[in-house]
Amino acid sequence: MVWDAAKEMMDKEEMRREQLPLLQQTIRNVYENVPFYRELFDREGVHPDDLQTLEDVQKFPFTTKDALRDNYPYGLFARPMKDIVRLHASSGTTGKPIVVGYTQNDIDMWSNLIARLATMAGVSQDDVAQICFSYGLFTGGFGLHYGLEKAGATVVPASVGNTEKQIMLIQDFDVNVLVCTPTYALYLSEVANDMGLDPRKLSLRVGMFGGEPWTENMRTQIEERLGIVATDNYGLSEIVGPGVAGECQARAGLHINEDHFLVEVIDPETGEVLPDGEEGELVFTSLTKEAFPIIRYRTKDISVLNREACSCGRTGARMRKVTGRTDDMLIIGGVNVFPSQIESVLMEIPEVAPHYLIVVDKKKAFLDDLEVHVELNREKFTGSFRDLEAVEKKISRKLANVLTVSPRVKLVEPKSLERSTGKAKRVLDKRKTV
Repeated sequence: MVWDAAKEMMDKEEMRREQLPLLQQTIRNVYENVPFYRELFDREGVHPDDLQTLEDVQKFPFTTKDALRDNYPYGLFARPMKDIVRLHASSGTTGKPIVVGYTQNDIDMWSNLIARLATMAGVSQDDVAQICFSYGLFTGGFGLHYGLEKAGATVVPASVGNTEKQIMLIQDFDVNVLVCTPTYALYLSEVANDMGLDPRKLSLRVGMFGGEPWTENMRTQIEERLGIVATDNYGLSEIVGPGVAGECQARAGLHINEDHFLVEVIDPETGEVLPDGEEGELVFTSLTKEAFPIIRYRTKDISVLNREACSCGRTGARMRKVTGRTDDMLIIGGVNVFPSQIESVLMEIPEVAPHYLIVVDKKKAFLDDLEVHVELNREKFTGSFRDLEAVEKKISRKLANVLTVSPRVKLVEPKSLERSTGKAKRVLDKRKTV
């Protein structure tokens, strides 16, 4: 199924021709209406007239999250407040939140983008979709709600928490589309088991997951536990919220809505633009946002671009599933370690549950100490002390092979690690508190 064939199957050169005037208009808009960008461009010696090709965007400076915080709350808005119909904000876990605004046209565009992603995932007007994202300043709940309604689905705005009631609603309302973080999907399957239910026998058919990086191994766990097709969708509040990209049923990368967003991949160290196929940091420029356009925003998300046509017939650029961020990277004794690497190893070991905590500390004041707390899978564990030792050694060996450092492994009882209805907390870095 395709929501907007004219755009999603557009010839690549035709798409580029459509992007250029949109980009030129956006660059001129921020220069004329956002003092921050005018000062930044002037300081860097660039002007909207310098943009004659799509590649010329590389002449313009990046926007970082610090700029968004420094201009809190409305300093980056390109439209007056009388035109702003909605405000959203990031969680604000460090300092002030990132505030984003929407005109009515922005809201309509956003809904259309989510409808595209829902259709890609296989959602239709015959489906009942339960949204287990928070409703509030976070963009996930409302963004997906409006888009799923536009796609014709019946929406259950369940929000977060009270998992037993969530399962009751799934049963009573014949819900077949689950919308939440992948971590919460796993937790929901766990609670269903505790209630004496077989999660695979629920009415669920499709999962639209996002809000946090997750690995292919976690996808396999979710699909096996819930008996569904699990799809990934990607977005950031700073760009629009969910709706930037999503997977079709082929699940061969996330289709980027290129008629609304210009995407680049850069070397996170040098800022150099990398060719398609090379791994680097995603950078997005909005092409159609009215209230809050953003230029070359550094997402810190690591991915790869693929511009070959997909087997589903869509022709736009695809991005590899994001499994980590540059700011997630841990440096342990001089070695770069990503939480996603640890997760990939753990998800392949049947004796452990898909719940873990990475604890980093200083040992003897100077040496980094890495310890991985891993929950046992009670269905696979025999209760033998010898088996416990064997599982611990297996995890340690596999982690050492992948990471090139040797973390200590601590096996913990089932359900002893904290559960989250939102983004999972996977890392406890005690070095930051010293």
